[in-house]
Amino acid sequence: MVRGKNILIGITGGIAAYKICELVRMFKKNQANVKVVMTEAALEFVTPLTFETLTGETVFIDQFENIERKPEHIALCDWADILIIAPATANTIGKISNGIADNLLTSLACAFKKPFIIAPAMNTGMWENVFVQENIQKLKTAGYKIVEPEEGFLACGTNGAGRLAAIEKIYDAVNNIFCGKKYLLNKKIVVTAGGTKENIDPVRYIGNYSSGKMGEAIADKAFEAGAEVVLISTVPFDKPYTVILTKTAKEMAEEVKREFENADSLIMAAAVADYRPIDVSEEKIKKENIDELTLQLVKNPDILSEMCKIKKEGQIVVGFCAESQNLEQNAASKIRKKGCDFIAANDISRKDIAFSSDFNEMILIDKELKVRHLKKDTKKNIASELLELIYDKDN
Repeated sequence: MVRGKNILIGITGGIAAYKICELVRMFKKNQANVKVVMTEAALEFVTPLTFETLTGETVFIDQFENIERKPEHIALCDWADILIIAPATANTIGKISNGIADNLLTSLACAFKKPFIIAPAMNTGMWENVFVQENIQKLKTAGYKIVEPEEGFLACGTNGAGRLAAIEKIYDAVNNIFCGKKYLLNKKIVVTAGGTKENIDPVRYIGNYSSGKMGEAIADKAFEAGAEVVLISTVPFDKPYTVILTKTAKEMAEEVKREFENADSLIMAAAVADYRPIDVSEEKIKKENIDELTLQLVKNPDILSEMCKIKKEGQIVVGFCAESQNLEQNAASKIRKKGCDFIAANDISRKDIAFSSDFNEMILIDKELKVRHLKKDTKKNIASELLELIYDKDN
């Protein structure tokens, strides 16, 4: 609920600025505290007096005024629980996505570290401009919530995409952040991330291209949703939840088994090496001494299968599989073989998703072999959708 929350609204110079009066009214009706920041261009469409009357607060415009001796943008960042920019013009979107802070609102945006919603509104041609879309994608990748514009009749007299999203939709996006994100409260979720590294000698190893970004995104979103999170990773991350750093498959298996004992769910997003060298040289292997190097490999523990064998009633195990062909068939075969509750599968033959990318696209198959398609999006958004499907959030 928005009741008692401090909501900061930034208004830029678009004709849809007048619609924000209704958004302010909705927040105030539901007992939120609201302050408004306007750009100079926004003053051409709506007067500050209108918003001061609706909010009972001063409207902020000047970059260099002070509140309690703090710079204006820092004081407002401290006060606000969330920042909403609506309508957001192409100009302001471009500035924010490139770290430009040349007025009070963009300075706020640059410094703001809490939930941040952007609701664009502009002419169809501007919305479809390749550089505007690149900037939108940058913001999505960075974790900003974009309430995308709708199609319809625009003030410029044309029909198309670019109209400010319905005020109710913007309100719901804010309300969901405060109301809906704690659905994993009192649950412990163990997530694995990164690719394991199997030593050949002190300086060489067998590994893979996994960056750990998908596992990180899942852990972040589970934490935001209220879960106690343990991230078991081969990649170091500085997080507000527990991160256990491992290197090899055997090390990861030991940590997973220990943490899964009292967990509600395990999400195996790590790319675990199937094999490791039988013999690991204690000294660096010198190429001058050998023209051909043959490695004898032995199978690593199958962490996913082992956890499925020991899981207790009520525990959820989610496996991941990276496939280069026959994605759905191979994923369905794996879930039957492993015995897990869900399998998330993505196509590694595609260059625009998966390994090292900020984007992903996957299918999620449950043990009844029901298939759900998660369309291409940022890994952060895919992680949110994945968790909501696993925990059947809407039911």
